[in-house]
This record gives sequence, structure tokens and C-alpha cells, in this order.
Amino acid sequence: MKIGIDKVGFFAPHLYLDMTELAEAREVDPGKFTIGIGQEKMAVAPLTQDPVTMAANAAWEIVDDVDRDAIDFVIFATESGIDHSKSAAIYVHQLLGLKPGARCIEVKQACYGATAAIQMAKGHVALHPDRKVLVLGSDIARYGLNTGGEVTQGAGAVALLIGQDPKIMALEDDSVYLTDDIMDFWRPVYSEMAFVDGKFSNEQYLSFFSRVWEQYKVQNNLTLKDFAAICFHLPYTKMGLKALRTVLEEGDEVVQERLQANFQKGQIYNRNVGNIYTGSLYLSVLSLLEQQDDLSAGDRIGLFSYGSGAVGEFFSGILQPGYKTHLHVSAHDALFAARQALTVAEYEEIFQSGLPTDGSAMELNIDLDPAPIVLAGVEDHMRKYVNKASEGM
Repeated sequence: MKIGIDKVGFFAPHLYLDMTELAEAREVDPGKFTIGIGQEKMAVAPLTQDPVTMAANAAWEIVDDVDRDAIDFVIFATESGIDHSKSAAIYVHQLLGLKPGARCIEVKQACYGATAAIQMAKGHVALHPDRKVLVLGSDIARYGLNTGGEVTQGAGAVALLIGQDPKIMALEDDSVYLTDDIMDFWRPVYSEMAFVDGKFSNEQYLSFFSRVWEQYKVQNNLTLKDFAAICFHLPYTKMGLKALRTVLEEGDEVVQERLQANFQKGQIYNRNVGNIYTGSLYLSVLSLLEQQDDLSAGDRIGLFSYGSGAVGEFFSGILQPGYKTHLHVSAHDALFAARQALTVAEYEEIFQSGLPTDGSAMELNIDLDPAPIVLAGVEDHMRKYVNKASEGM
């Protein structure tokens, strides 16, 4: 039985900050951000967008009535959760109008969470071949103004529909995974900002990739030439490039050129959105599939997932016949084209704003947000969500 990615949806807020403008405001050479880090733009979430609304918007793009009948499991992967108890998946379940007969949970392991969710989804579909699982990876990356991690912030979500006989990518049963208790990145429950040991985290990312890659080759009897492309978790795009370069010498010139060219296509969306934690790897996969025209059915795509703390995994997927026709290239082109640039001052004002934490109510102007699903405010300690698209049907 083939199990894998049947549909992919993506959403980013309509606001962004240009990294050259941020560099100039911080009195840094713009090349340090655009070349050294590899980021062009950072998606910025207004108060009307949070991890729930972004995930729901990404899923709204792909879920139809047939899917609503088939989905009986929603797994929400995030490290930007809005409640210590209630799963963010339940909010999305309601906003999408999914059937009551469904499981809804939230999973957490830094940026690795969506990969864990996908593997869990595969197991569910194997037991229930007529069912589908909605996997959501949605996050807002925050490190603080004028911090070393500021340039690697971002906001966005990816929605993946996992099912039997997938239209886009069949996921192989070839995973190699690794866990080690380290403190390279963490966010205590009392802190809105993450703590990160940047140099150590970069070292661990590369170490995890090397270790799972070496074991993967032995376990599956595959080499670099067997891959059309390798996609990476991209906290910033230069990080994935560094990892790729550590193995390029294992292939001949043709293989090296192919993998480097496909990496460039796979980092386009991430370069213009920023870090979205759990969704970053799958945003890179989407960028590759939508921006590269040289891929074919049967091509094997490698996937390296990493979540600080830390868990890493390498696995692969096989592109399916006609996969390109099941992507939403035009919609994503329109999403990027319609975004509005912020000044640094406007970005800082949004960054420093927030929802009340003392129980007071707040009403937000949802007319300023073009997204179909928005956060309308807070009342009695409860977030109030609105699906403008469903209300207009």
C-alpha cells in the first residue's frame, strides 16, 4: 500500500519585512542577512493571525467536501501553542467544518513535530486505508528585537493531507531517526522568547544530519546518486546549504549540480517567509515541487528533519504521476504577490503588541486582514475565531 502526501496547502500572513531594510536599521551589512544567513524577507503576523488561524488558512486551501468525509484525525504540530491544555487541532477542526467523528491532538518536539505527526498519520492510514489524516505545521518564530536571532524569525503554516494512493508523494518506509538530550534551543513556559545557543545548534544540526545520513545509506543500500533532490529543515536557508555541502563529494559532477540546483529551488519560499519551525521542511518541499520543472514521477526526494533538543530524522518520498497538477502554484504566486511591505518601525510596533494576559477583552479589526480565517479578539480568556469564507457561503 502506498501512503503519503495527497495534498499540500500553505499560508503566510499578508505582511512582511525586507531583510535589507532590517539590516540597515540594525547597522549591519545587508549581505550578512541576504547572503550569510540567506534570507530576503520575513513574514510578520498581525494580531489577527496566530498559529491556529494560519494552520486553518493553509488547510482551507486544500480541504474539500470529499476530504471532510474522509478526515478522521487532525494532528497539529507546533511549538507556538496557545493553550497548555486544549489542542490547537480542535479549533481548526471547527473552523474547517470537519465531521465530529475525528481525533484531534497537538504534538510538540521543536521543529521536528510535523515529521512525527506524518509518521503517526502513516500508521493510522495503514490501519484505516479509507481514512485521511490532516497534518498541520504552524508556528511564529520570535527571538526578540535587536537579537542575534531576529533575522531568522518568520510566520506561516503548511497543511498536509496524508492518505492512501497519494497524488503528490508516496513516503517510503526507510526512516532513520536519532534523539539526544541537548540544550541548543529551548523556550521555558514562562518566556515568550526562545533561548538559543546559535553556534552549538548549528553544530548539532550538522552532526545529526551526518549521523542519520550515514546510517540511512547502510540501512537502505542507497547513495547520493539515488536522489533527485534533498530537502532540509531550514531555520534559515544557508543552514540547509551547509548540510548539503557536507555530502556533495559523495556524488559525481552531474549529481552535485543536480542537488545544488534543486536545493536552490527548494529554498525560494523559505527565503521569502523566514523560519516557520514545524512547517519549514515541508515549505521547502513545496517550494521545490512548485518551482522546479525538471522533476519527474518516480524521482526520489530526500527529507532531513531536525528539531532542537534534539530529534533528527532522514527519510524519503517518491513523486507520483501527474503530481504537478495537484499543486496550487497560481494561488501561492498570488499570495506572495499580494503581500504588503512593512517599515522597520511598523514591524517593531506589531512585534511589541500582544493579546491581553490579564483577562481583559480585546476586539480586533479583521477587515484589515485579507485572510479568510482570522482571530477576531479575546473575551473571557477565550480566543474568538472567524471563518469569513464559510460565513459568506
